[in-house]
Amino acid sequence: MAKPQKLILVGHGMVGQKLLEELHAKAPGQFDVTVLCEEPRPAYDRVHLSAFFSGTTAEQLSLVPEGFFKDTGFALHLNDRAASIDRAAKIVTSASGKTLGYDKLILATGSYPFVPPLPGKDRKDCFVYRTIEDLLAMQECGARSKVGVVVGGGLLGLECAKALHDMGLQTHVVEFAPRLMAVQVDDGGGRVLRRKIESLGVTVHTQKNTTQIIDGEAGTHRMVFADGTHLDTDMIVFSAGIRPRDDLARSAGLTVGERGGISIDDSCTTSDPDILAIGECALHDGRIYGLVAPGYEMARTAASRLLDAPAAFTSADMSTKLKLMGVDVASLGDAHAATPGSLTTVYVDERRGIYKKLVTCGECKQLLGGVLVGDAGEYGTLLQLMLNRIA
Repeated sequence: MAKPQKLILVGHGMVGQKLLEELHAKAPGQFDVTVLCEEPRPAYDRVHLSAFFSGTTAEQLSLVPEGFFKDTGFALHLNDRAASIDRAAKIVTSASGKTLGYDKLILATGSYPFVPPLPGKDRKDCFVYRTIEDLLAMQECGARSKVGVVVGGGLLGLECAKALHDMGLQTHVVEFAPRLMAVQVDDGGGRVLRRKIESLGVTVHTQKNTTQIIDGEAGTHRMVFADGTHLDTDMIVFSAGIRPRDDLARSAGLTVGERGGISIDDSCTTSDPDILAIGECALHDGRIYGLVAPGYEMARTAASRLLDAPAAFTSADMSTKLKLMGVDVASLGDAHAATPGSLTTVYVDERRGIYKKLVTCGECKQLLGGVLVGDAGEYGTLLQLMLNRIA
């Protein structure tokens, strides 16, 4: 029997775990796998982190089946990140001093939260929303706070707002753009979404540019905005986007994008043929994907590449579906009707909080995209059509 290839996986998030599952399912025993995970716990569901504040435990969020590492023989090192890569010697050195040789190396280092470079961002009780450890710190702060603010009105920001709301805090969302979920929904959908979110007790502030955070009077902090207004709060959570974690690749001399991200080809291979990259750290065709579905597809592609099976990552499903505090939101494809010659059909009932938009090809009547906001029960066959496309 051939000697198993030594494989090192750097990072054990959702995408890294998917890769391990693919390898075990398709080629059990073919790889001698070592996993370096900088967190104190194995992979868990980051998409549903807000459920932690409504009673879901860290164990319930785990994505690793009981006995997975024992059954597979894969070695998992927690609380130990990769510190450097010696590509010539094919050695990874960990922060704890371990030196690990490899035949193939997979980088699944993910991303880090972007925190605007403004004065006061490092004050006590200012957080990012990324790990379970972040949530534990937020939970402690929430127990002694009355008001909480989320900076960022995107997908993760609204999930974070739900978390603060579930903690019983007076919750605000501060967004630089003119509407919530600016990437996924248009002005009409954003307007309906805002009304529904505010009707549930979350105050939304759009077109607000925070210039500094100082001592507050009615709260621990005061957020000062460029338009001269301010907002006092006890707790601030930054959820203003992500940046790819490519520092390890940079220091190893791998090709990275001008604006960040580890450059990969259609097989998820980097500029070094023995190193692959998957997930939010990877830059494919000039694009970073911040959703888990493309990451899972990269994991499947990378597993095939390691097994010398033909596979290619060429595109990704960027559709979004969200249920936040009872509000259904779905977005897929060309939701902003940017395709030349596209036709738009819109139905709006702001009183009932319903917004439907379908974008079709003008000539072939093919569905190009759409936006849905409101009560799923009102969508009928239209919603089912779109959700089938999302699935």
